[in-house]
Amino acid sequence: MPSETLYRAALQNMARTLDLLSGRVPAPQKVQYKDSFVFRHVERSIHQAIVQKLARIISTLAAAQLLMTHGFVQEQAALQRILGELHEDVTFLALGDIKGDVTQLHEEFLDAFFEEEFDADTALASTQKRPMSPRKKIQAYIARNEGASLDPSTGVELSRTITKAYSGFVHAASPQIMDMYGGNPPRFHVDGLLGTERHREHREDLWNYFYRSILAFGFAAKAFGDQPLFDQISEFLVEFERSNNKTYTPSRT
Repeated sequence: MPSETLYRAALQNMARTLDLLSGRVPAPQKVQYKDSFVFRHVERSIHQAIVQKLARIISTLAAAQLLMTHGFVQEQAALQRILGELHEDVTFLALGDIKGDVTQLHEEFLDAFFEEEFDADTALASTQKRPMSPRKKIQAYIARNEGASLDPSTGVELSRTITKAYSGFVHAASPQIMDMYGGNPPRFHVDGLLGTERHREHREDLWNYFYRSILAFGFAAKAFGDQPLFDQISEFLVEFERSNNKTYTPSRT
């Protein structure tokens, strides 16, 4: 299990990478909104979308770690469901750019991503209905193009299974809620599960989401054409694996 120090180092590395990559896209502009303004990426490019997704990965990952530290593992798992989609989004966008294969699915994704939440002065008057790219299509694109050892159909099914399992925490399904129940006498532990077996399980699981977040930043570096940055991320990933006695990354000779 990696130490809190290594988690902190991972978040710091991600933040530095975000600052670096955000400086390589046109900066957000002030756009008038009612009597004030909001910041927007007016060009709406694929690289700007990647940068925004990376920003959300960092904040969500930090929040998941905070919840885990205090034993609120149900809520941690719900955030990990969000992280799973963020990882897929970055990988999907980056692969399209890396392979020169920006498809209609990518264009539809970007249109929906950058669409404003409201198109009128009030929420009730708005007609905006944000379209959502089907998650299974995004997962299928990744499975076809990522070059993993799994065949595409197995990769899609694995992604679907993980998504469905964590959706139970988002939508508060009964089996997930009942993980909160126990003790002597049995009761619902609404003040967190600190020190329990469930806490230990979720503490270990958080490592996987840090790992996948680092991978997402590696894909982003490739999409920006920055091989030295990609190499730095890869080296950190090897150390991150070593800290938990893992050897996922192929040896480079």
